[in-house]
Amino acid sequence: MAKFTVEDKLHAVNRYLNGRESSHEIAKSLQTDNKAILKWVKQYEYHGAEAFIKSCTTYTQQFKLDVLNYMIEQGTSLNETAAIFKIPSPSTILVWRKQLETQGVDALQSKKKGRPSVKKESNQQHKPAPVKGSTEALEARIKQLEMENTYLKKLNALVQNKEKSPKKTKRK
Repeated sequence: MAKFTVEDKLHAVNRYLNGRESSHEIAKSLQTDNKAILKWVKQYEYHGAEAFIKSCTTYTQQFKLDVLNYMIEQGTSLNETAAIFKIPSPSTILVWRKQLETQGVDALQSKKKGRPSVKKESNQQHKPAPVKGSTEALEARIKQLEMENTYLKKLNALVQNKEKSPKKTKRK
């Protein structure tokens, strides 16, 4: 399905509203389906030319619930509900309904999109320093000394290996 400009959509709606052409004929000339033309007409009837101006928006949980409740109470179709609430795609409402049925109200909460931001954190965790002389402080000191001991042992082993095997080239 091709993307249509605002002017294309307005021209198609005007052709339909003039009554000279059917939605099927207009859809055939634009190489799209009949449902798209009827959807554009509904959107135009509710919001005028502003219906075709795209606005990127995120919907709140309360808005999603209001839309679903309206659709259930009034018995409107997906297309009509989308036109009334100026939602670009009726399938969005269908997704909301499935989320509500399967996962509950919390699933309608908007989620942050994109990659999470990288936060610069220090390597140390921000815990309150243990009180001097307490068992926690003593255990932390023991752990630190054990790490230092291990490091020094490895360093000593590396130095001894270097001394044992100096690089000597043999001549033939």
